[in-house]
Amino acid sequence: MARKRRGSGNPTIADVAAKARVSAITVSRTLRTPDQVSRLTRERVMEAVTALNYRPDPAAVALASSKSSLIGVMIPSVTNAVFSDVLKGIHEISDGTQYSVQFANTRYSGADEYRLLQQFLSQRPAALIVTGTGQSDEVLDLLRSASCPVVQMMELGDDPVDYMVGYSHSDAAAAGARHLLEQGYRHISYLGARQDPRSRQRLDAVRSVLAEAGCLNEALMISANTPARVSLGAELMGQLIDSGETCDAVICNNDMLTLGALFETQRRGIDVPGAMGICGFNDIEMMAQTVPRLTSIHTPRLEVGRRTMEIVLSVINGEDPGPKSQDLGFQLNIRESTARN
Repeated sequence: MARKRRGSGNPTIADVAAKARVSAITVSRTLRTPDQVSRLTRERVMEAVTALNYRPDPAAVALASSKSSLIGVMIPSVTNAVFSDVLKGIHEISDGTQYSVQFANTRYSGADEYRLLQQFLSQRPAALIVTGTGQSDEVLDLLRSASCPVVQMMELGDDPVDYMVGYSHSDAAAAGARHLLEQGYRHISYLGARQDPRSRQRLDAVRSVLAEAGCLNEALMISANTPARVSLGAELMGQLIDSGETCDAVICNNDMLTLGALFETQRRGIDVPGAMGICGFNDIEMMAQTVPRLTSIHTPRLEVGRRTMEIVLSVINGEDPGPKSQDLGFQLNIRESTARN
């Protein structure tokens, strides 16, 4: 599908200046070089930009025909090791080029994503990289109106803005659930943390596999709305054990939860994998270092970062970057925590 472009009718810099009670020159300077204005002025201007739904026109900021060397990257978390790997891959490919990579943390907030995207667009980026496909309509409108290539990463979908690189979260989670069934587990729980779109895909896939096998117990589908961390995994596993529900295996939405679940079973003297199988998601380095070693679904975070930046550079250089949607796959790494058979 061709990228949809917006029509005219965009508010002007003068409109923004009037609402922010500053000069048009101050608005232009804020959008072009935000570090040259005070924090309070910058906040007033950006509040006006958001309120008016202003999308800067390069001509309006006196730089109509040029783009900056900026490549904007938007991720939802700076504490999640998954995104550290992605950023590492991006920087590996961008190092030595003329382009400067800047990242912004949306904190899983649609409002923050919209605001930060506006700020990136005001700097005339050479390209934009965003996480996932679950953007709001307002964010998608901005992305589709951008005059630079856009790559959505870490996920797959049917309608990329420009390009998409990732893997199927549904297929990966389903593979983990089927593995537990193959090992003879029948009372399988799902432990989840913050329910972003990718997490919901994993949960839905686990539900579907278990329902098909006649093993779905909704009481064992347990999720929290807080960020994933080791202590949360221990807490959720404790809740599961104390609930009295029969359970012989868990599949976790995130490896931080997986570690916590393992530690809680060890504190309670529960045998893993004999009495409780444990499967993680993402396969961070620590999964292969625990005792017992933890089964986890390896996701190609580093490769996603590298391939995303390769696509960006190819498009900028007028080269063919390959298919619009690129599936890098996943791998189920089976270890001792589920090897019951």
